[in-house]
Amino acid sequence: MILTQQLDRMDRAATASDLYEFSAKLYPICRSITGNGLRQTLRMIQERIPLELQEVPSGTQVLDWTVPKEWNISDAYVKDSSGRRIVDFQKCNLHVVNYSIPVHSRMPLSELKKHIHTLPEHPDWIPYRTSYYKEDWGFCLSYAHAVSLPEGEYEVCIDSSLGDGHLSYGELLLPGTSNHEILISCHVCHPSLANDNLSGITVATRLAQLVAKTTHRYSYRFLFIPGTIGAITWLSRNPESSKRIRHGLVLTCIGDRNSFHYKKSRQENAEIDRAVAHVLKHSDPSAKLLPFSPYGYDERQFCSPGFNLPVGCLMRSVWGTFPEYHTSMDNLHLLDPESLIGSLKVCASIFDLLESNRRFKNLAPFGEPQLGRRGLYPSMGGISPEKELHARLWTLNLSDGNHSLLDIAERSGLPFDIVCESAELLFQKGLLATAD
Repeated sequence: MILTQQLDRMDRAATASDLYEFSAKLYPICRSITGNGLRQTLRMIQERIPLELQEVPSGTQVLDWTVPKEWNISDAYVKDSSGRRIVDFQKCNLHVVNYSIPVHSRMPLSELKKHIHTLPEHPDWIPYRTSYYKEDWGFCLSYAHAVSLPEGEYEVCIDSSLGDGHLSYGELLLPGTSNHEILISCHVCHPSLANDNLSGITVATRLAQLVAKTTHRYSYRFLFIPGTIGAITWLSRNPESSKRIRHGLVLTCIGDRNSFHYKKSRQENAEIDRAVAHVLKHSDPSAKLLPFSPYGYDERQFCSPGFNLPVGCLMRSVWGTFPEYHTSMDNLHLLDPESLIGSLKVCASIFDLLESNRRFKNLAPFGEPQLGRRGLYPSMGGISPEKELHARLWTLNLSDGNHSLLDIAERSGLPFDIVCESAELLFQKGLLATAD
């Protein structure tokens, strides 16, 4: 199991700390689905892996969508009658509704309130709001702050631009011995949100570093894309590449302390669905499997009926269900370094399983072959068989050229790595031949 072995050889504390520190470096950047903040993020990823940056012009038709205008922002504030900044984009980029059009005006509180968004149920939290596809503007404040604003005139400024430019995304293909691909995708469009954005970015980046150091059967394609429009754009531009995808994962919300959740692909019983289910069963017994639904993150684009790719979504807390989701409380305190490296290890285990999942044919199928003279059976009879012996017997019995090692692991209830080791040993002893 090459990736997990490589990870196990690393200093766990140092790796966990590096994952967290990379998230911390990315955290202050004001990202969006286009613009300089997105490019800055991609370049910082590019410092760690050889990412290719793609630029798609505004107005480009991509499937049923159009690449939007590019948005950038340099400053924003609300000043009271004394000229004091009472809302300051420089202190928290969530204060501005993402994709707000430029505005500079004076207005009474009654007019300003029409453009203020709050969370009354969490009076001290700042919400994250967007207006990507309808030109508008606004500010996001804590409810406690908003209700404390006195009557009077306010100066409102959003120093932004919205015009022809590009949609940016990053792509890395690590070729394997086969052109069949494993897709790893994460979104890179959110501003200062840690679990819902940065956790996926940091784990995917480190995963790419691990894969790049190994010899692997599958080719691995990593996508760092803005949500929804990024996946749609990539699919529109890469119809042939999409046909080579055999397994895929969207990574998001995988840095908090919750147990794992996995949303299945539209196929619901694809090999990736079974692989994730098996790994989680043996690594996180409290993990939950969720059925596919056409709502969520970019798995719904990859799983749209015209493509129907086997792509699921791996999470810890499920997007939209944890209280901090899309608020200022989804900050670096929500990220746990141990959870980040734990998520990395689960991903490595999933891909190790997919890499190792083969079919074999028993070369001595008539009766059980004598394992004792081959050193594969305990010399003392009457002792309960260990897992390794169970794995050898199951592997011999089901290796008929039709059952994969994952099939055998599922049916026997044994961990995949033990079944894989038994197959390799039986192969070396001349009892199995490869059937793939």
